[in-house]
Amino acid sequence: MTKPGVVFGGPSDEHDISILTGLQVARALDDLHAIYWSKSGEWFLVDTDLEASDFVDGVPRKARELSLVAAPNEGFLMKKRRLDLGALLIACHGGPGEDGTLQGILDLVGLPYTGPGQASSALGMDKLAFGAAMSAAGLPTLPRTLVATGNESAPGFAGPFIAKPRFGGSSIGIEVAEDWKTVLALKRSSSFFDQGAVVEPFLGGSRDLQVGVRTYPAFEMSSVEAPARADDGIYSYDQKYLAWGGEVSGGRELPAQMSAEVASSVGELALRVTEVAGLRGVARIDFLERDGEVVVNEVNTIPGSMAAYLWIDPPITRAQLYTDMISEAASGATRVFSVAGSDGTALRSAGTIASKLG
Repeated sequence: MTKPGVVFGGPSDEHDISILTGLQVARALDDLHAIYWSKSGEWFLVDTDLEASDFVDGVPRKARELSLVAAPNEGFLMKKRRLDLGALLIACHGGPGEDGTLQGILDLVGLPYTGPGQASSALGMDKLAFGAAMSAAGLPTLPRTLVATGNESAPGFAGPFIAKPRFGGSSIGIEVAEDWKTVLALKRSSSFFDQGAVVEPFLGGSRDLQVGVRTYPAFEMSSVEAPARADDGIYSYDQKYLAWGGEVSGGRELPAQMSAEVASSVGELALRVTEVAGLRGVARIDFLERDGEVVVNEVNTIPGSMAAYLWIDPPITRAQLYTDMISEAASGATRVFSVAGSDGTALRSAGTIASKLG
């Protein structure tokens, strides 16, 4: 019998958070296949009623080994028999589960999946490419440049700086540096920068604003959140995931207090980012705001728990959020809205949503 699936885990620094998201999906939906991707890259079919503690020592008991064959009409096999899967909800954070690698494999198989396709997934994971794409589309961004090996010249903007791994998420490896010399030292010493690092100005006096978007059954925005930052000025991994078991961290302002002008900017920019980045399913878009000016920061194409806690006005249950994602994937829907229509309808729609947030 064909039924949907959820895949979680994977060889990523965000493996443990991915397990939490996958189990949340399994809890919310009644009947689906739960596929666990181990840190070492093996695949297993697991029970849907497991707890996070069952994965502490690795592969849980009674897990059944799967293989993944990247060929048409193949896919996930158990003892050479194809697992009868419908659409697959991807709950993998970071690494090959979010950067387009898994998405490309599933494209070869012909298995529908949630979230953006291979190219858009890769764009969302690459902070340098994403920033350049937003800037090229005319969206307000901070200058962002590569900390390149062999070219250690300072960028054309002054410090203090914020240095980030070029690929990765969940604020892992992010550091604030007062001067360029410190940035270069971080590049040489931090393992998180082995695949590249980017640097941008540290925007003192700013705050983070983040909003969930979904593209099915129509474009919709969640409430906007203004999360508290740590003492070093970074919205950290611990705040995002550890304070409340990977779900809701402390210090949240939800919904965020902001002017109608800021709310309108967030609404219009969220719609534009969704279109330019080719987002699909549920994503979280992060902005920076200072003195009423809003700039696009980053996008998380597979946010933890699908940012379920943000969907409070109007309220959307986890079951509905995940079911709609699977329905979108199964239907093959790729666009349900347009930006810059001749009559401005889409932008007015975003403005209407934003007005509810102000």
